[in-house]
Amino acid sequence: MNLTVLDLSAYVGLAAVGAITLNMFLGMLMAFRYSPHRSWPHHRFNYFRIHNWTGYLALSVAILHPVTLLFNKDPRFRIVDIVYPVHSPQQPLDNTIGAIALYVLAFVVVTSYMRLRLGRHLWKSFHFSIYFAAAALFWHSVFTDPGLKNAPVDWFDGGKLFVESCLLLIVAISMLRLRYARKKAHRPPYRSVDSHV
Repeated sequence: MNLTVLDLSAYVGLAAVGAITLNMFLGMLMAFRYSPHRSWPHHRFNYFRIHNWTGYLALSVAILHPVTLLFNKDPRFRIVDIVYPVHSPQQPLDNTIGAIALYVLAFVVVTSYMRLRLGRHLWKSFHFSIYFAAAALFWHSVFTDPGLKNAPVDWFDGGKLFVESCLLLIVAISMLRLRYARKKAHRPPYRSVDSHV
Protein backbone atom coordinates (compact mmCIF):
# COMPACT_ATOMS: atom_id res chain seq x y z
CA MET A 1 0.00 0.00 0.00
CA ASN A 2 1.44 3.36 -1.09
CA LEU A 3 0.95 6.30 1.27
CA THR A 4 -0.23 9.28 -0.75
CA VAL A 5 0.03 12.95 0.18
CA LEU A 6 -3.72 12.99 0.82
CA ASP A 7 -3.41 9.96 3.14
CA LEU A 8 -0.61 11.66 5.06
CA SER A 9 -2.62 14.87 5.37
CA ALA A 10 -5.64 12.90 6.62
CA TYR A 11 -3.58 11.03 9.25
CA VAL A 12 -1.99 14.26 10.46
CA GLY A 13 -5.47 15.80 10.67
CA LEU A 14 -6.64 12.86 12.82
CA ALA A 15 -3.60 13.40 15.06
CA ALA A 16 -4.69 17.04 15.46
CA VAL A 17 -8.20 15.91 16.46
CA GLY A 18 -6.73 13.45 18.99
CA ALA A 19 -4.37 16.07 20.44
CA ILE A 20 -7.07 18.74 20.83
CA THR A 21 -9.42 16.19 22.40
CA LEU A 22 -6.78 15.15 24.94
CA ASN A 23 -5.94 18.80 25.60
CA MET A 24 -9.57 19.75 26.25
CA PHE A 25 -10.11 16.65 28.40
CA LEU A 26 -7.15 17.60 30.61
CA GLY A 27 -8.37 21.20 30.76
CA MET A 28 -11.77 20.04 31.96
CA LEU A 29 -10.18 17.84 34.61
CA MET A 30 -8.50 20.98 35.93
CA ALA A 31 -11.86 22.77 35.95
CA PHE A 32 -13.25 19.91 38.07
CA ARG A 33 -10.25 20.30 40.44
CA TYR A 34 -9.33 16.68 39.73
CA SER A 35 -6.34 15.45 41.72
CA PRO A 36 -4.48 12.41 40.31
CA HIS A 37 -2.88 11.99 43.73
CA ARG A 38 -6.17 11.74 45.68
CA SER A 39 -8.01 9.87 42.90
CA TRP A 40 -6.92 7.42 40.22
CA PRO A 41 -4.05 6.72 39.42
CA HIS A 42 -2.98 7.81 42.96
CA HIS A 43 0.31 9.29 41.73
CA ARG A 44 1.59 12.82 41.60
CA PHE A 45 2.19 14.10 38.11
CA ASN A 46 1.91 17.52 36.57
CA TYR A 47 -1.00 17.17 34.16
CA PHE A 48 -1.08 20.96 33.79
CA ARG A 49 2.24 20.61 31.95
CA ILE A 50 0.82 17.76 29.84
CA HIS A 51 -2.16 20.02 29.06
CA ASN A 52 0.23 22.72 27.83
CA TRP A 53 2.28 20.34 25.71
CA THR A 54 -0.79 18.76 24.10
CA GLY A 55 -1.82 22.31 23.13
CA TYR A 56 1.54 22.88 21.42
CA LEU A 57 1.28 19.45 19.77
CA ALA A 58 -2.27 20.14 18.57
CA LEU A 59 -1.19 23.45 17.01
CA SER A 60 1.87 21.87 15.36
CA VAL A 61 -0.03 19.03 13.70
CA ALA A 62 -2.92 21.36 12.82
CA ILE A 63 -0.41 23.50 10.88
CA LEU A 64 1.25 20.45 9.30
CA HIS A 65 -2.12 19.05 8.14
CA PRO A 66 -2.78 21.65 5.39
CA VAL A 67 0.92 22.27 4.64
CA THR A 68 1.27 18.69 3.37
CA LEU A 69 -1.30 19.52 0.67
CA LEU A 70 1.29 21.77 -0.99
CA PHE A 71 2.98 18.54 -2.17
CA ASN A 72 -0.17 17.13 -3.75
CA LYS A 73 -0.16 17.11 -7.56
CA ASP A 74 -3.85 16.83 -8.34
CA PRO A 75 -5.62 18.95 -7.22
CA ARG A 76 -2.85 21.49 -6.84
CA PHE A 77 -2.86 23.65 -3.72
CA ARG A 78 -1.01 26.97 -3.53
CA ILE A 79 0.15 28.71 -0.36
CA VAL A 80 -2.76 31.16 -0.68
CA ASP A 81 -5.14 28.16 -0.76
CA ILE A 82 -3.70 27.05 2.58
CA VAL A 83 -3.59 30.45 4.29
CA TYR A 84 -6.89 31.75 2.85
CA PRO A 85 -8.78 28.73 1.48
CA VAL A 86 -11.94 30.56 0.39
CA HIS A 87 -11.05 29.73 -3.23
CA SER A 88 -9.19 26.45 -2.64
CA PRO A 89 -9.44 23.96 -5.53
CA GLN A 90 -11.61 21.53 -3.53
CA GLN A 91 -14.15 21.91 -0.70
CA PRO A 92 -13.51 25.64 -0.05
CA LEU A 93 -16.21 25.97 2.63
CA ASP A 94 -15.00 23.04 4.73
CA ASN A 95 -11.37 24.09 4.25
CA THR A 96 -12.20 27.64 5.32
CA ILE A 97 -13.86 26.31 8.48
CA GLY A 98 -10.71 24.23 9.07
CA ALA A 99 -8.55 27.33 8.65
CA ILE A 100 -10.71 29.22 11.16
CA ALA A 101 -10.18 26.34 13.61
CA LEU A 102 -6.41 26.61 13.09
CA TYR A 103 -6.32 30.38 13.58
CA VAL A 104 -8.45 30.29 16.73
CA LEU A 105 -6.32 27.44 18.10
CA ALA A 106 -3.18 29.50 17.43
CA PHE A 107 -4.79 32.44 19.25
CA VAL A 108 -5.56 30.23 22.28
CA VAL A 109 -2.02 28.81 22.41
CA VAL A 110 -0.34 32.23 22.04
CA THR A 111 -2.54 33.90 24.67
CA SER A 112 -1.97 30.93 27.02
CA TYR A 113 1.76 31.45 26.64
CA MET A 114 1.20 35.08 27.66
CA ARG A 115 -1.31 34.33 30.45
CA LEU A 116 0.76 35.88 33.26
CA ARG A 117 1.04 39.17 31.40
CA LEU A 118 -2.62 39.17 30.36
CA GLY A 119 -3.94 38.46 33.86
CA ARG A 120 -6.17 35.55 34.83
CA HIS A 121 -9.54 37.15 34.02
CA LEU A 122 -8.64 38.32 30.49
CA TRP A 123 -6.69 35.14 29.71
CA LYS A 124 -9.60 32.95 30.83
CA SER A 125 -12.05 34.81 28.60
CA PHE A 126 -9.67 34.27 25.66
CA HIS A 127 -9.13 30.63 26.63
CA PHE A 128 -12.82 29.76 26.30
CA SER A 129 -12.54 30.38 22.55
CA ILE A 130 -11.06 26.85 22.40
CA TYR A 131 -14.67 25.61 22.24
CA PHE A 132 -15.19 27.62 19.04
CA ALA A 133 -11.94 26.21 17.62
CA ALA A 134 -13.00 22.67 18.53
CA ALA A 135 -16.44 23.12 16.92
CA ALA A 136 -14.81 24.33 13.68
CA LEU A 137 -12.21 21.54 13.82
CA PHE A 138 -14.83 18.82 14.27
CA TRP A 139 -16.97 20.27 11.47
CA HIS A 140 -13.97 20.28 9.14
CA SER A 141 -12.94 16.77 10.17
CA VAL A 142 -16.39 15.26 9.74
CA PHE A 143 -17.54 16.92 6.52
CA THR A 144 -14.30 17.08 4.53
CA ASP A 145 -13.74 14.22 2.09
CA PRO A 146 -10.13 13.03 2.71
CA GLY A 147 -9.91 11.99 -0.95
CA LEU A 148 -10.95 15.51 -2.07
CA LYS A 149 -13.60 14.07 -4.39
CA ASN A 150 -16.64 15.71 -2.74
CA ALA A 151 -17.94 12.26 -1.83
CA PRO A 152 -20.77 12.11 0.75
CA VAL A 153 -19.72 11.57 4.37
CA ASP A 154 -19.07 7.92 5.19
CA TRP A 155 -20.13 7.97 8.84
CA PHE A 156 -18.69 4.48 9.43
CA ASP A 157 -15.24 5.15 7.93
CA GLY A 158 -12.50 4.46 10.50
CA GLY A 159 -11.25 8.05 10.52
CA LYS A 160 -14.76 9.48 10.78
CA LEU A 161 -15.59 7.09 13.65
CA PHE A 162 -12.49 8.31 15.50
CA VAL A 163 -13.54 11.95 15.01
CA GLU A 164 -17.12 11.18 16.06
CA SER A 165 -15.88 9.40 19.21
CA CYS A 166 -13.71 12.39 20.13
CA LEU A 167 -16.64 14.73 19.51
CA LEU A 168 -18.97 12.67 21.73
CA LEU A 169 -16.34 12.64 24.51
CA ILE A 170 -15.92 16.43 24.39
CA VAL A 171 -19.69 17.04 24.28
CA ALA A 172 -20.29 14.70 27.26
CA ILE A 173 -17.54 16.25 29.39
CA SER A 174 -18.61 19.78 28.40
CA MET A 175 -22.14 19.06 29.58
CA LEU A 176 -20.79 17.71 32.88
CA ARG A 177 -18.67 20.83 33.25
CA LEU A 178 -21.65 23.09 32.57
CA ARG A 179 -23.68 21.18 35.16
CA TYR A 180 -20.81 21.47 37.65
CA ALA A 181 -20.51 25.24 37.01
CA ARG A 182 -24.28 25.73 37.53
CA LYS A 183 -24.22 23.79 40.81
CA LYS A 184 -21.23 25.81 41.96
CA ALA A 185 -22.99 29.08 41.09
CA HIS A 186 -26.10 28.11 43.09
CA ARG A 187 -24.13 26.80 46.06
CA PRO A 188 -24.57 29.08 49.12
CA PRO A 189 -21.39 30.96 50.06
CA TYR A 190 -19.29 29.37 52.78
CA ARG A 191 -19.78 30.92 56.21
CA SER A 192 -17.62 30.08 59.18
CA VAL A 193 -19.13 28.90 62.48
CA ASP A 194 -18.27 32.21 64.14
CA SER A 195 -19.71 34.38 61.35
CA HIS A 196 -22.86 35.21 63.39
CA VAL A 197 -20.83 36.64 66.26
